Amino acid sequence: MSTVGVIGIVAGIFTSASLLPQLVKIIKEKKVEDLSMTMFFSLLIGIILWVVYGILREDWPIIVTNSFSVLLNLFILVLKFKYRKA
Repeated sequence: MSTVGVIGIVAGIFTSASLLPQLVKIIKEKKVEDLSMTMFFSLLIGIILWVVYGILREDWPIIVTNSFSVLLNLFILVLKFKYRKA
């Protein structure tokens, strides 16, 4: 694998992993009132577009790491609806 490919994978891992502390906090506290839906929807749309871009370029580091980010964001979104106050 090229140096560029390794940098892409490492960058994607760090970007995707940045969501994990938020996810852990939501699961522990079961509180989602402070999460911005606008931010999550705009982030989700951006990441989905990165996946599409990666597919069009056939760039696996972009596809895999951003797909993982999409899954984490969707999970956070599910928890947002699950833990919201009625």
